[in-house]
Amino acid sequence: MKPYKLIVAAVVGFSWTLDSTGQIGLNKLAQSTMNFQLVGLSAKASAMGEAFYTVGTGAESMFYNPAGLASTASTVNATFHYTQWIGEINYLGGAVACNLGVYGTVGISLLSVDYGTIYGAQLDPSANSPTGYIETGMLNNVGAYSAGLSYARAINANFSMGGSARVAAQNLGANTFVDGTGRKNEATKLVFDAGVKYDTRYKGFAFGMAIRNFSSNIQREEIAEQMPLTFTMGAAVNAWDFISESAGHDLIVAVDFLHSNSYSERINLGAEYTFLGMLALRAGYQTNRDIASWSAGAGFHTSLSSCDIEINYSFSKMELFENVNRFSVNLGFPGMPSK
Repeated sequence: MKPYKLIVAAVVGFSWTLDSTGQIGLNKLAQSTMNFQLVGLSAKASAMGEAFYTVGTGAESMFYNPAGLASTASTVNATFHYTQWIGEINYLGGAVACNLGVYGTVGISLLSVDYGTIYGAQLDPSANSPTGYIETGMLNNVGAYSAGLSYARAINANFSMGGSARVAAQNLGANTFVDGTGRKNEATKLVFDAGVKYDTRYKGFAFGMAIRNFSSNIQREEIAEQMPLTFTMGAAVNAWDFISESAGHDLIVAVDFLHSNSYSERINLGAEYTFLGMLALRAGYQTNRDIASWSAGAGFHTSLSSCDIEINYSFSKMELFENVNRFSVNLGFPGMPSK
């Protein structure tokens, strides 16, 4: 059996084992922790309804399928993201990838989450508090972050694989008990991601798979909380190649199927139309979501001196909460190493 077939079989078998051994007869939906890792960062990906696990390349693929690193088209690629999330929560993220030619591609990524202003409260069953609690003031240093190291390599012209090791941490402030003792609600974990991609080289048809947020449980009091483990399978095709043979146009249609321990199965659908490699229009839809549904966005790509510049924006419709805006900037410095 060829190496890439072994790897694909291992990924599928590994995901089945996680589902069938650790969660037999136990529905743990909506009980995972550190769910900030489930929020998409890339404006390009979010505009396509997060159907990005096969489409993503370069530095921003580290936030989705790390196998996309192997398709980094420049010697150095950098990406920066800002997400104006619901509830006055803000995400800042960035990554840098370095193409080492025949030795593969390495990258580093960083994500920071600002939860905004949060006020604490303490139970007080005494008669002094008719509501049953008292406010304890603003919580300090509340937030989360993730920092990781990634590596990917093209095994051949069609198949690539990659992985990431990240440190994910979250601080939810401190609480004080009735007896005067306190506890800091902090957690830090080593998290792993892994993915594969296969490009058929036929009309842009490709497919990929990835496992994200694999880690041991976090122990809080007497409860063992799981990380938001997600297994994704996706495919993409350049539909324009079936419509016309005229150059200068691309119409990428993508679909991702998600299985997670944090929610029931979902499907993400997305499309991207690109004209002359400069202007991109995108739209997407996510199924089985309580507050999210459709999204749209646009991107512009140009070259300035020896630097490729790509600017992207996305709008995501939200129910009950304010709508979400994302901005991304990608920078590429040409000079592909010889292979």
